[in-house]
Amino acid sequence: MRQVAGGALKVVLLVFACLCAWYSGYLLAELIPDAPLSSAAYSIRNIGERPVLKAPAPKRQKCDHWTPCPSDTYAYRLLSGGGKNKYAKICFEDNLLMGEKLGNVARGINIAIVNYVTGNVTAARCFDMYEGDNSGPMTEFIQSAPSKSLLFMVTYDDGSTRLKDDAKNAIEALGSREIRNMKFRSSWVFLAAKGFELPSEIEREKINHSDTKNNRYSGWPAEIQIEGCIPREPS
Repeated sequence: MRQVAGGALKVVLLVFACLCAWYSGYLLAELIPDAPLSSAAYSIRNIGERPVLKAPAPKRQKCDHWTPCPSDTYAYRLLSGGGKNKYAKICFEDNLLMGEKLGNVARGINIAIVNYVTGNVTAARCFDMYEGDNSGPMTEFIQSAPSKSLLFMVTYDDGSTRLKDDAKNAIEALGSREIRNMKFRSSWVFLAAKGFELPSEIEREKINHSDTKNNRYSGWPAEIQIEGCIPREPS
């Protein structure tokens, strides 16, 4: 009798378990909205995955500075030539004043003059210092810059072979400390102010000499650059 009673109890428990399983499945089906099986499988696979957060692309600054210049300043960047195929560039307030894209940069010393008050470029010329007699015309060009002018100078290839004392004196008078150290194919950049003073902390000159042991390019030193923010004239 006990065995019969025990067997009956097992049957009852089994039936009860089956009813509970069926009812649980019914409730689950009612609670979950209809969706394609593939979509449901995809959702299951992605449970626990963290969303991928992409950092926004950095905003481009004037003249490719890493950080923006204050609104009351001018942004500038001077880049010398480097090697035969890397031309010099002069950028001011995100405007390319001299460069390969404009076709106005060449071997020698390249100079752009900007009106400090308005920020407008007034003249830009290149002077070959390897061939021809261009030291005198360059001296006149520099001296013709009106008061309150910014002068930007960069070399491409050789800027010293035919550079004479008249030009060196004119550039030295603008504050250059390296013009008399120029050698064959030296990379040189220089920022000058005429008729006013630039803040002492502004980077304004850099030079890199050709060295057969350390040249980045065959027979050419590496390009160099300076950049910064020039305070505008107070209104």
